[in-house]
Amino acid sequence: MSLDLTGDLVALFRQLVDVESVSGNERGLADLVEEALRRLPHLNVERDGDTVVARTELGRPERVVIAGHLDTVPVAANLPSWVEGDVVYGRGTCDMKGGVAVALACAAQLSAPQRDLTWIFYDHEEVAAEENALTRVARARPEWLEGDFAVLMEPTSARVEGGCQGTLRFTLSTSGTAAHSARSWLGHNAIHDLAEPLRRLAEYQPRQVEVEGLTYREGMNAVAITGGIAGNVVPDAATLTVNFRFAPDRDEADALAHCREVFAGYELEFIDFALGARPGLDRPIAQEFLAAVGGVPRPKFGWTDVARFSALGTPAVNFGPADPGKAHADDECCPIADLFTCRDALLRWLA
Repeated sequence: MSLDLTGDLVALFRQLVDVESVSGNERGLADLVEEALRRLPHLNVERDGDTVVARTELGRPERVVIAGHLDTVPVAANLPSWVEGDVVYGRGTCDMKGGVAVALACAAQLSAPQRDLTWIFYDHEEVAAEENALTRVARARPEWLEGDFAVLMEPTSARVEGGCQGTLRFTLSTSGTAAHSARSWLGHNAIHDLAEPLRRLAEYQPRQVEVEGLTYREGMNAVAITGGIAGNVVPDAATLTVNFRFAPDRDEADALAHCREVFAGYELEFIDFALGARPGLDRPIAQEFLAAVGGVPRPKFGWTDVARFSALGTPAVNFGPADPGKAHADDECCPIADLFTCRDALLRWLA
């Protein structure tokens, strides 16, 4: 099997979807993508692991990076793909093989773009950040990620979503004294001591803040509680895990300090952290992109790999087919119209 990048876009999309590529099993799809891109004489193609990078080298004064990941979450009896009406269903249709299909079709067609282009198709996005291929590439081949602007083809219902929220997690632990539950007065219940931190979370008022014209809403939520020894024992330890999604105007020190302020009097252990990304929509190149795409940009609620580009000084946006609310769902799907909307917008901007 080979990929036809210049043929029917929906057929290409379904080919990509039907190649199972759960994180860690991207090799087959990466091979197909590499083989198809190497047939295009206007691109220089390189590979690192299961990440394929194709670049134009036309000497243009600006470079745009367009990226999409090849992996999906595990299949849930939703492959091969199928069509109902004007919607394609199947694992990866939303997150994010529609974006990959659009990028591949555009890469084939844009042999003489007005800006130099870097197309990145990478592995291991749907797993821990340290396994993400862009982490590896940023360390080993940072020049592959360099550009004046980047577009991540994450699902956005074919609308521009600028920047992204930051995210962190921390744990808060309480300790007590174990005792038989029939004589609970002889012990001290550590789970009960989580009532106060939970009250603070329940009463927490998330901040809404405007960053470069987009309004981000923060959120702080309990995401796990552990504790307990047996059904007849007063627990002597309990742990609450909290996730904080914060606006991209906060740096690491500010985000950590805010969590400590909310839970003053408790010791917090931070176990995960990723900065957000400012949208960068005030730059001329971003304004041209918005004019070509149309519509009103929205903030990205969630963390995406645009943050990696932002950390390198490259402003980035999310723009891709499918409703992000369908990502990872068993009935994951993508409207066919979104594919053409995204493809045509990129061609208008870059041709």
